Parts: sequence; C-alpha cells; structure tokens
Amino acid sequence: MSRRIWFLLSALLIAILPWVISTPYWRGILVLCAMNVLLALALNLVLGYTGQLNLGQSAFFAIGAYVSTILIKDYGWNFWLAAFVAVMAAGLVGLALAAFAVRLRGHYLAIASLGFAVITYQVLVNWEKVTQGVRGIYGIMPPVAHPAGLFYLVAGIALVVYVLMDNLVRSPVGETLRAIREDEVSAASLGINPSVWKAFAFGIGSAVGGLAGVFYPGLVGTLVPDAFNIIESFTFMAMVIVGGMGTMVGPVIGAVVLTFLPELLRGIGEFRLMVYGLALTLVVLFMPGGIASLIRKR
Repeated sequence: MSRRIWFLLSALLIAILPWVISTPYWRGILVLCAMNVLLALALNLVLGYTGQLNLGQSAFFAIGAYVSTILIKDYGWNFWLAAFVAVMAAGLVGLALAAFAVRLRGHYLAIASLGFAVITYQVLVNWEKVTQGVRGIYGIMPPVAHPAGLFYLVAGIALVVYVLMDNLVRSPVGETLRAIREDEVSAASLGINPSVWKAFAFGIGSAVGGLAGVFYPGLVGTLVPDAFNIIESFTFMAMVIVGGMGTMVGPVIGAVVLTFLPELLRGIGEFRLMVYGLALTLVVLFMPGGIASLIRKR
C-alpha cells in the first residue's frame, strides 16, 4: 500500500475518532496520545536513527509547556506566537546541550541527559517567581474551544510532523544519520561530520518535544512540575523501544499502546502496574525489534 494511501487513511481515522469516542475523559486520552506520538517521534530521531541514548526528553517537553504558558499568562501573548517561541527555545536548549552531548556516547550520554532532566525539574520547582513552583499555574485555556478541536489540532500536527520526518529519514540525511548510528568512525572516514549531524538530530528532536509541550497545559488546565519528572523520559523511551526504534511507524504504535494500555488496565486495580510491566517485558524479550518488526514479518 502506497504512502499516500496510508496518509489518507490516517487522516480519515483522525477525523472519525472524536465522534466514535465521545466522552470527555477518553477524548482527553486521545489528545494525550497525539502528544505522546510527537514525543516518541522526536526521541526516535535521536535514539533510533542516530543512536544517541537521550533520557532528557521530559525536559524539552517541560520547556515547551512552561515557556508558552508564561508568555501567554504573564505577558498576554497570542498562543501561536508563544508556541513558536517555546518551540525555538526547546530547540536552542537542545542544541546547547548537544554541544556537550555529541562528545559522549552510550551510557555517558544517558547519564548526562538524565542529569539535564533532573536540573530542569529542580528549576521548575525552585524558581517560584517565574514558574510558581509546586503551587503550579492554573486557569490555562486550550487554544481551541470545541471539545474535539484540540485533538484535531494536535493529531493533525502530529501527522504533518510524521510526514516531514518520514521524508527526512528517506532522504540522504537519513542515510547519514543511520551511518553514524551503525559506525561513527566509518562514517567519519567517508567525510561525514558526526558531531554536526548528531547536534542536528538533537536539535530537531528537542524542538518537536517542545512542540508537544505547548499543548499540554491547555489539555489539563494546570501546570505543575510533577508532570515533567524524570520518569516521563523513561516512558517516552519505552514507547520508542516497544513500538520499534529506527522505524517511523514503530514510535506511533508504541505511543498508542503505552498511552491506552494503562487506562484499559485501571479496572484491575493494584495489579495494573504488574500487568503493565509484564506486558512490556514480554514485548522486549520476544519482539526485540518492537511491535513494528512483528507487523513487517506478518
């Protein structure tokens, strides 16, 4: 089936979902799922295509959310202008971090990026004059008033980002990133500058993570630091791994599964986390290439 047909089917599914799932709670889960798709796609570019173990994605998610909200609430900015600045801020911070991160590999990069996520969280908690700390920011309005509008907006943007990233990874840029992932030394011997391209991937991934963040405050109506703790970074990484890193459809599948699975398991009470953890373990053990690899085999 051609990519164009898949695109049309995806657009049709996005159009139908809010009317099939009409309760406010599950519509909220749909919006959260669309944001998680953005976050998983962003992390996949860094982790799956460039081979950089980034555990700081929650920090860029937080930067997008807080920068946009502060500009709107404190300075009266238009949502879209504030969102643009927030995305640029997340991307620039990602590039600044990449200046140091490109020198690190493997678990060293993981520890450094995790440390950045911890620092960001502590700034949100303690810089009360700007972020309101643990008291949080309240009364945040969504950018669109229609109940299904926010889902259409976020899911539509996620679909556009998917198409753009898909074209990127199919281009010579994608071949360059994969070459760096497989063997950085061999890539350098072919005239590729690994530091530049890793910083490029890090910057794009950070900006898309910030893009997801600008919609989160409007969904929940409040903004508190606990929504961006370091556990979220591991959740985003799990979405990429479970779905199938190094593919485009894998992170989408992982984001959908790991967004809806905890909600569907709420009925079993305290056993929910046990079943959730067992399901993740089984996927990693028996489908090391993620769910996407099983779909390809079938």
